[in-house]
Amino acid sequence: MKIFPAIDIKDKKCVRLVKGDFDNKTEYEKSPIEQAGKFKDHGFKNLHIVDLDGALTGETVNLDIIKDIVDKFNFNVEVGGGIRSINSIKKYIDSGVEKVILGSAAIKDKNFLKDACEKFSNKIALGLDAKNGHLSISGWRENSNQLTLDYLKEVNDYGVSRLIFTDINRDGMKQSPNFDETSKVAEISNCPVVISGGVSSIDDIKKAKSLNNIEGIIVGKAIYDGDIKLDELVKEDA
Repeated sequence: MKIFPAIDIKDKKCVRLVKGDFDNKTEYEKSPIEQAGKFKDHGFKNLHIVDLDGALTGETVNLDIIKDIVDKFNFNVEVGGGIRSINSIKKYIDSGVEKVILGSAAIKDKNFLKDACEKFSNKIALGLDAKNGHLSISGWRENSNQLTLDYLKEVNDYGVSRLIFTDINRDGMKQSPNFDETSKVAEISNCPVVISGGVSSIDDIKKAKSLNNIEGIIVGKAIYDGDIKLDELVKEDA
């Protein structure tokens, strides 16, 4: 199973949000480049990056930083955050990113998702952020009133290559991921699923490995707060 250490970029700094709340964020001392270097030094191969400035503006604000990370460390990078156009997707892919994560724009416009999957085969990941079974959009500030599983069934044949499922109620809370809901998503998804939100311990990683159709797991706040040691975590990375 792939381990995705997370780097969230805001104002050129590494930050972590609680439940996606921009007013409830922690800034960390290391720059995104330094943090990526630390992950590389420990032997990680994959990286999950969110451009939080991009999530707010719909622009590829931190493209230069992300390109630097790809060039310097040769990670398999998945990146998300306010990606709303074919042009933005192309910029990221041209910079060497492995997967581009589409979220709100794909939920608001299924044709955009379909078009992206056709133009960029095997490069599009779908980010589904859910709260109480319903999808949230616009940096989690809006509830779409759309049931997660209903939406997934509608787009399941579009050619998405990875699905990232986040339970917003767990994100940044270190209370373990919502394995029950994730299993429901993984059961019907035509592509492998990456678990996101709430990872608190190595036990969560081990549990994720026991589930079907799970490609990997994203670990953020538990790393930055020291709850999970990188030496221990990298042993689970395959």
